[in-house]
Formats: sequence, structure tokens, C-alpha cells
Amino acid sequence: MNRYRAAGASCGSEGNFAPAAALRWQDSIAQAALKHSDDMQSGNFFSHTGSDGSSAGQRMSAAGYSWRAWGENIAAGQSSVSSVVAGWMNSPGHCANLMNPGFTDIGVACVKGGSGNTYGTYWTMDLGTPR
Repeated sequence: MNRYRAAGASCGSEGNFAPAAALRWQDSIAQAALKHSDDMQSGNFFSHTGSDGSSAGQRMSAAGYSWRAWGENIAAGQSSVSSVVAGWMNSPGHCANLMNPGFTDIGVACVKGGSGNTYGTYWTMDLGTPR
């Protein structure tokens, strides 16, 4: 993801983005992302809204990340990091989240689906700007 940010990108209807600084891994954001991927897998659903009605911002706050701004990309079914990132980069809104220079922190999680799940994998990428 940081290679895309370093190069800049065209995000279709969301516009063109100049190169942006690298994102920093943030454990608390990764915990929020994992909670959401686990929730989607265990509930066999695919949504930005958690089974408890939570948003990504609420999950990030609950994990201890004090944010000023947040964003979230989710995906399901992709079998590799490269395929999920390529999908996000080919989607204007997801691409714009990833390229947004205002975001500085990141956490990502992937949970394997089970035999009763619609998807084989559940991916969550949360992005944040600290307060």
C-alpha cells in the first residue's frame, strides 16, 4: 500500500492523488480491523457496520486509538494480499481512502472463512489520523 502512496494514483471518479507519505502500522487500529473481520466471518455477513451496529470509528476508539479522522476498506473472498489491494486500487472510493494524504496510520486484518461462510476470507483495512 505504501508503494502505491509513494507513486501517487488516479482513483477514477475520486480524482488524482499526488504521492503521499507512508502509512505507519498502528496496533490498536489492527485490533479494530481484526475485530471487524472476525465479526463478519462469525456472522457470515459483509458490511462496514458491525453486528452490534458499530462503525469503524467506534471500533477504533474501543481499541484505544484516539482519532481525528478515519476510513475503512473491506473486501471478501480474495485469496492474496496482492489481489485485495489491486481490487481496492481499482475501486475509486477504496483507492481514495488508501491514497488520502490525511491518513497517517493503518491496521489490516484477514480472517479465513469456514465451511459455512459465503466467503473464504474477510479483509478489513482501517486508516486513521490521530487526534
